[in-house]
Amino acid sequence: MKLLSAALILALSFGGMQTAHAQTEAGFQAWVKQFRSTALKNGVSARVYDRAFRGVKLNERVVRLDRKQAEFSREIWDYLDTATSPKRVKNGRAALKKHGNVLRQIERKYGVDKEVVLAVWGMETGYGANMGNINIVEALATLAYDGRREKFGRQQLLQALKIIQNGDITPNRMNGSWAGAMGHTQFIPTSYEAFAQDFDGDGKRNVWDENDPSDALASTANYFKRSGWVQNQPWGIEVKLPKDFYHGNASLKVKATPARWTELGVRTINGNKIPNHGKGSVFLPAGSDGPAFIVFKNFGVIKRYNNANSYAMGVGHLAGKIKGQGEFVKEWPRGPGALKLAEKLAVQELLNSAGYDVGEPDGIIGPKTLDAVNAIQASWGQQPNSKADQVFLKELRKRVR
Repeated sequence: MKLLSAALILALSFGGMQTAHAQTEAGFQAWVKQFRSTALKNGVSARVYDRAFRGVKLNERVVRLDRKQAEFSREIWDYLDTATSPKRVKNGRAALKKHGNVLRQIERKYGVDKEVVLAVWGMETGYGANMGNINIVEALATLAYDGRREKFGRQQLLQALKIIQNGDITPNRMNGSWAGAMGHTQFIPTSYEAFAQDFDGDGKRNVWDENDPSDALASTANYFKRSGWVQNQPWGIEVKLPKDFYHGNASLKVKATPARWTELGVRTINGNKIPNHGKGSVFLPAGSDGPAFIVFKNFGVIKRYNNANSYAMGVGHLAGKIKGQGEFVKEWPRGPGALKLAEKLAVQELLNSAGYDVGEPDGIIGPKTLDAVNAIQASWGQQPNSKADQVFLKELRKRVR
């Protein structure tokens, strides 16, 4: 999500841990009047400010979403099952077909693989299907007023107002997520100001246009280019480690040339020498029992967009699948009874066949699927256990034809 990486994480974490005042509409409107002088001192005109805040209210939904955030971890294989699901790959290929000419032009201009740009688009908003419907001025003002995210909210709000003042978007069309991310590829306002592009030449950097995503896609490519993207370099490759490999060298802090890794016995998963894509690091996202990779500079460039190893892998792997590449060769250490992606899809297909509507199978075992698991177990006279595992799939296959 566009500089919603390290900068946003820090801002969200340390932007103020105590609520400065009780959230009331009257208090919020008083804050809006008070903040007006700050905005004007920072170059926002009174006309733009008053227009942008016309009808803006304290957004309780933003407060709730902010408050209910919880730290949680997902195993990397579950994350990648979702990030690179067959549906997302299929939709990515359809988007490539539909926007191929523009994507090829963007690739030529910025030197960033069109499939990587597509993958970011797919990861962020499902290729524009879920760009967010919350007014950005209202969301950021709510965050600034609420106190927990005051520093972040104020900084981003001022920049959002300047974007409106520049004429790129009107206040009522500046919509996005509750945390202030906007458009097809979810730029926060400061990232927008730094990287957004007017690719179609209409005089506006319109990353919100539902019918034409070219400005947003070019903006993402520009972000990567200016972050140091190396043309024709993969994010990483799957490798095979020798039995005597010293795992202290499996660190993103340890970088070596492909020749050096080859000397140490590291080979591609097919047994060949490591190709020369520049210095890389051995990366074991699931430990020594899972697949091994050598990741290159572009892995770090993707992390500049969103500072998470899982996100960088998701973008890289999704881009590869859109190109026609398959799954990794070595299996993930999913543990006893855990389902692979194809098996998760089979569970959902069978539940749909049995009359339990879980929606289009996507491999994501979420609340709707688990509700169906519990319901069908109860119909079998069993104690529901919210488990979609090998035992459940085996019984499901027996009972549902």
